[in-house]
Amino acid sequence: MKKNKFNIKPFLGPKHWPTWIALGFLRLCTLMPYRMQMGLGRFFGYLSYVLLPRRKHIVKTNIRLAFPELNHAERKKLVIKTFASTGMGIFETAMAWWGSERRLKSMVTIKGLEHLQNALAQGKGVILLSAHFSSLELSGRLLSFTQPFQVTYKRAHNPLMEAVLKYSRKKHFLDAINTYDTREMITGLKKNVATWYAMDQDLGARLHVFAPFMGIPACTLVTTSRLAKMSGALVVPYFPKRLDDCCKYELTIHPVLENFPSGDDLKDTTRINDLITEAVKNAPDQYLWVHRRFKTRPPGEPDVYTKL
Repeated sequence: MKKNKFNIKPFLGPKHWPTWIALGFLRLCTLMPYRMQMGLGRFFGYLSYVLLPRRKHIVKTNIRLAFPELNHAERKKLVIKTFASTGMGIFETAMAWWGSERRLKSMVTIKGLEHLQNALAQGKGVILLSAHFSSLELSGRLLSFTQPFQVTYKRAHNPLMEAVLKYSRKKHFLDAINTYDTREMITGLKKNVATWYAMDQDLGARLHVFAPFMGIPACTLVTTSRLAKMSGALVVPYFPKRLDDCCKYELTIHPVLENFPSGDDLKDTTRINDLITEAVKNAPDQYLWVHRRFKTRPPGEPDVYTKL
């Protein structure tokens, strides 16, 4: 097992003090009752809705495109709920990093765990395919109690936050691998390690296709197919949901994707996006609509985030 030490020395300067204060506040909040933490999360979400007009424009645009069947009042309600859910996700992340195992274990119900266990029993490695929901950090910790796995992550812009994130993930998971470190991911998969991976953010990358997501052509990475082909790993989709009941989360693990990869990147990516679409419709406010999912457009199409 790799050593996991946190080197505090590079982060003692004054420029890091605001981040330390924020982290300290979140750490203390994990001692509060769950309802109080989620109430604070909703408050910060509502505050963001008021104070971050650019982010609000992105969320409004995403929801307008993804849910054309909703009227103006319904869309506004979903936008506000999305901000509230995103704020709750901040405190869920703190719970994932610092929450006690005893407390967290009682919060989860896992459906379809046998699909993951049966896939691992084949000895080929498993790509645990998920998507960017606001509770993704906590849901990963909850699943790790039953099935250890390694995770992939995108580097944070804030160096202190990056160090804390990486340290926390290495502490609670088998390993934390940079999203772009394909070689390390394949090494783990070939050792029959389950690897959490999500490909539903628009990174404007070279290896992508425009596959429908929520009925809209979306720039989507094809790396799931490539990883499965290069490693021989099985792909098992899994999605989290925060339930309305206090302190409860439901993790749904789907069966192994049969005949995957098919050799057709567009077909494979569309298949995955359809699964994510289904999960999003099951909890629309819990998806991370705060990022520009439809940023990269097919040739000739205008920027959908340009204000009219």
